[in-house]
Amino acid sequence: MEETIMTLILNTWIFETAVKTGTGQAELVDRVASLGADGIEVRREYFKDPAMEMPEVGRRAKKQGLIVNYSVPDDVFLASGERNPKLEQYFQEAMVMGVSKIKFNTGHFDHFRGDLRDAFEGLPLETIELNVENDQTAVSGNAAPIKRFLSSANQAGLTQLGYVYDLGNWAFTHNDARQSARELAPYTRYIHLKNTIDDHGTLVTSADLNTGIYNWQEILDNLPARVPIALEFPMSSDSQIKAQMNLLRARMEG
Repeated sequence: MEETIMTLILNTWIFETAVKTGTGQAELVDRVASLGADGIEVRREYFKDPAMEMPEVGRRAKKQGLIVNYSVPDDVFLASGERNPKLEQYFQEAMVMGVSKIKFNTGHFDHFRGDLRDAFEGLPLETIELNVENDQTAVSGNAAPIKRFLSSANQAGLTQLGYVYDLGNWAFTHNDARQSARELAPYTRYIHLKNTIDDHGTLVTSADLNTGIYNWQEILDNLPARVPIALEFPMSSDSQIKAQMNLLRARMEG
């Protein structure tokens, strides 16, 4: 395998227990740095006081030399077919934090009838990369509509729009994870890694990359080698987090 230098990001879902007991994401910046990651991916739904917390995330990340990515649980396209007018607000928040990549769900691109270039005019795409992810819904979690949107964006010259491949979410929409990786690889700018356990028909997120229905190492063979990878599943301790980071780094850099 070709040697690869990997950028490893920690999504703050990892620290779910700490967040539930009151730890803010700005505090998690320092924890992520101490764990030796290259960056942090903050989740919009975890902010209790965005106006206070977001600038602090930016300050701490800059001090620690960390990349900041931003996960926003909202759609790019509304059911009406309109491009979501809240995107301006989300990008403003991203700028406050010094974000490199911002992530959304595609939403109802099938209802969009306008001009794509016009729809994204005015967003700071030259400095913040916009990506869509496959989520766990029928609207935004199937490979075909995601590919249609990204292909249309590419044809419109919107090369700053890309894709986040989320391994674990494919189980919830019953897509073929390997085939989806192959189809969406040309657009993939970022990878979310988590595995999924099928407990007699009940799907749950695993706390270990090696436990679940997916061979994550085989899946990665179908995706670009030099894109950032985020671990994105709850873990109970820093030692467990470090073990999973080491597992991923051994695969990518060994």
